[in-house]
Amino acid sequence: MTFVFFISGHGFGHAAREVEIINALQRLAREPVRLVIRSDVSADLLARTMRGPYELRPGPCDTGIVQSSSVAHDDEASAREALAFYATFEDRIAAESAALERDRVALVVGDIPPLAFEVAARLGVPGVAIGNFTWTWIYETNPAFHGAAAALLPRLREAYAKATLALELPFAGGFDVFRDVRRLPLVARQPTRDRRATRAHFGLPQDRPALLLSFGGYGLGQLDLGRLDCLDAWSVATTDRSAPGTGDQPGVVRIREDTFRATGFRYEDLVAAVDVVVTKPGYGIIAECIAAGTAMLYTSRGEFREYHLLVSQFPAYVRSRFISQEDLFSGRWRAALEALKAAPPPAMTMATNGAEVAAEMLVQALGIGQ
Repeated sequence: MTFVFFISGHGFGHAAREVEIINALQRLAREPVRLVIRSDVSADLLARTMRGPYELRPGPCDTGIVQSSSVAHDDEASAREALAFYATFEDRIAAESAALERDRVALVVGDIPPLAFEVAARLGVPGVAIGNFTWTWIYETNPAFHGAAAALLPRLREAYAKATLALELPFAGGFDVFRDVRRLPLVARQPTRDRRATRAHFGLPQDRPALLLSFGGYGLGQLDLGRLDCLDAWSVATTDRSAPGTGDQPGVVRIREDTFRATGFRYEDLVAAVDVVVTKPGYGIIAECIAAGTAMLYTSRGEFREYHLLVSQFPAYVRSRFISQEDLFSGRWRAALEALKAAPPPAMTMATNGAEVAAEMLVQALGIGQ
C-alpha cells in the first residue's frame, strides 16, 4: 500500500509539518505503508528528520512564491513561474498519474499543490489536502496576479475542489475552496532533548540568555553579526545556513547543519534550548516556538498574505515582539530582547498534537489503524 505526499518546496514549513505527520503515520499503521514523497524540498532536510523508510521523487510540484531574499519576494517572477508551470498543467497531471499507476497508491496527500488532487482524482483514490493556506488564496491578492496570471486562479480552484478532504491547520486562509474541511490542532516539531543537554552539546553557555537566528532555507547572509548591540549580554546561536560568510565573533556559536543528522539532536531541540528565536514569521517556526514555549523576535517578510494573517493571530500564543528590518540589519536588538525577557506568558495556549490527530484520521479512513 502506497501513500504519496506532494509537498510544496516553498520554504521548509510545508515539508517540516508533513514529515511529522508521516512519522506519526508510520507509528500508527498496523501494516507496512510505503511512502513516496514528490517534492523539490531539500533532500538533506528529509534525511535528517524522517524516522522511517521513504522514497523521494524530486522535482517541483508547484511554484509557490519566488523569494528574492529571506525577507523579500519577487512578485513578477512568481507570476512568470506560475504561468510557465501551469501552461503544461494537463500534461503534468497525465505524466504524474502515469508514473504512479503501478505503485498501488491508496492515498494522495497534498501540502498544498493543486497538482496533488488532480492526480488523486485521475487515479481514483482519496486526495487529502493538509495546510494552513491555498496558493489561490495567496495569489488572489498579489498585484502580479491581477494581469495575465489571473486566468490561472479558476483552474487552480477547480483542482483544489477535487480533494476529497481538507485538514485545516490553525492560522488558516483559503479553505473555502474545499468541499469537506476538518480542523486540526497545530502540527509542530517537538523537542526531544533536555535544554541543558542541548546547550552543552552545542556549546551555548548555561548561565546567560541565548537567542537563535532562524531564517529558513534562504538564510540572512547580508546580516553582519559583529554589529549586534547585545553580544556582551546574549549568546547568539546560528547555523551556517542562517548567517553564511561572516567572520567569527565573540558570543556567537556557529552550528553546521550537517551536525543535526550526525548527532541525533534536532533543530527543534535548539529552538527549545534558547530564550528567543530571531526570525521571520512562518508557520513552521511559529509552531516550534509554541510547542517549546520560546519567545520570538520577528521582522517583516515582504508583502505576503500569510504574513498579515499570522501576525494578527500568533502573538496570543507566543511571547513576541516586532523588529523592523532597519533595526534588524543595523544590529539594534538589545531593547527588544530585554523587553521579551520581561514579557508575561502568552494569553492563550494551543494543542500541538496535530501530527498524531492527522495520522489517526488517515489510517482510520483507510482501515489500517492499530
